[in-house]
Amino acid sequence: MDNKNAYALREDEKAGSVYLQEDVVASIAALAATRDIEGVLGIYDGGQDGKGKGISGLGKSSKGVSVDVHHGIVDVELNISILYGYNIPAICQKVQAKVKNMIENMTGMKVGNVNLRIAGLNMGKGRS
Repeated sequence: MDNKNAYALREDEKAGSVYLQEDVVASIAALAATRDIEGVLGIYDGGQDGKGKGISGLGKSSKGVSVDVHHGIVDVELNISILYGYNIPAICQKVQAKVKNMIENMTGMKVGNVNLRIAGLNMGKGRS
């Protein structure tokens, strides 16, 4: 089994090992950041034209999300796109808390930092 870019969740001589691919942790972070948080448009992937686009984080794409694990502690960086008219610090607080909770609950790994970069702002779909 190729364990490149994978983190050991459990290694047991008798029962076997469980490894978690980096992309899975990135997908969990992307889903947490983009689901049910008002004002978040999506993960900003930068796009080839430099303008970027929001993506949901579903599927295999983890552009706009990076995950780094050192000594069992996960650090996450997300580039998010938000909607105009929302309180940026409040949105960021919600995203950070939700990403941390979801990764810890789903993987059992401890989350150290959840760093956000507001990399996109959608001017056309702000709240009224």
